Amino acid sequence: MKSQNSATALDGVALPPGPGRAASPASAGQGTALAFLGVLAFSGSLPATVFAMEGFHPWLVAIGRAGVAGFIALACLKFAKIPIIPPRRDWPAYGLISLGVVFGFPVFSGLALALGASTSHAAVVVALLPAATAACAVLRAGERPRPLFWAACAAGALAITAFTLTQNQGTPTWPDLLMVGALLSAAVGYTEGGRLSRRTPGWQVISHTLVLSLPLTVPVTVALALLTPITPTPHAIAGFAYVSLISMFLGFIPWYAGLARGGIARAGQTQLTQPLLTLIWAWSLLGERFGPATVAAALVVLVCVAITQRART
Repeated sequence: MKSQNSATALDGVALPPGPGRAASPASAGQGTALAFLGVLAFSGSLPATVFAMEGFHPWLVAIGRAGVAGFIALACLKFAKIPIIPPRRDWPAYGLISLGVVFGFPVFSGLALALGASTSHAAVVVALLPAATAACAVLRAGERPRPLFWAACAAGALAITAFTLTQNQGTPTWPDLLMVGALLSAAVGYTEGGRLSRRTPGWQVISHTLVLSLPLTVPVTVALALLTPITPTPHAIAGFAYVSLISMFLGFIPWYAGLARGGIARAGQTQLTQPLLTLIWAWSLLGERFGPATVAAALVVLVCVAITQRART
């Protein structure tokens, strides 16, 4: 009961829309604002991962971030006097969230960057994430989207395919395939987390997800720390701290709250800004240079994703 009663104080003043209950204009506006804070946090994840891998093994960055964030989440739950283990009925949903955002996206995206994908290139592929998230939300909610929705999704997928083929002499590379796995993983994790946050505060959803993952993330992190070389440069430490504290924990608090309050599809439109923000971070922090093809591909996908948002039902 305490966790439910604390939802208003922790996530805002308006009740989030549940199944069959539309969000009020005020609630939708709050949801969009909260979701954008999450997107702003996530947009720095790829550059921060590159920094972290300057001193830590890619697998250690991918799994260790969740291990560190899990102890922070555990402390937050203890401080708020919230039960450490969520209700058993929600375990399948937490399992999907964990597979998607604790393991799937960090591992796939980290390996893609380690194998040579540039941050700007990865950002363009991730531009399909809003459409993938909307598609998962549609399927999980049992809605019947118009054909225009699927046509726009297909057009965006074709644009990304054409971009990757032209960048790699007509052949998809392992980094490209890994980034597709990353965006599909994130879409599943975002959708399940957004659905669960309709009745559980967003910060508790990500906290419980991380805590339930600790029996796996902690021993793997310890083993990787002992078996892989570590060079703790300032860049590496800063990057690892960012993906552990912000990308893996703090960013999800406003993100899940925003999806629950404004609706997964509506609030999810804020993801449209994530690729462009990531390109800015890649240029300013990593000194990456990208040509007109990268910008054009990102803009084409943004248009396709915008159409999917308007054509959901």
